[in-house]
Amino acid sequence: MDTARAAWGGEMPDWVERLAAECAQTSQNKVAARLNRSASLVSAVLRNKYRGDMTAVEEVVRGVFERATVRCPALGEIRANVCRDWQQKSRSYSNVNSARQRMFRACNACPRKRKEGAR
Repeated sequence: MDTARAAWGGEMPDWVERLAAECAQTSQNKVAARLNRSASLVSAVLRNKYRGDMTAVEEVVRGVFERATVRCPALGEIRANVCRDWQQKSRSYSNVNSARQRMFRACNACPRKRKEGAR
């Protein structure tokens, strides 16, 4: 928590504070596993040095730890982190199963789809 406060100062977003609190309760590795992200990503966010898409990280944190949901055209109400994971999977087509095919089409037509070139 001290690391995050020192790095972010008075402008630390509430979701970063939540991330830091979760890390303080367990560990960065366990939190990263729950987020389905790397421990280095968690560390970089806490230290305010992450150069990727902070909005994506925020959605995952809110989905996992705050149970934030979004409306999916294909699946209905789902957690924000699940939406983000499907968006990532839908970057390339795969006919592994019917769900993956359906989500490829749904995610690429969804208004929530991130802009091309964003991480």
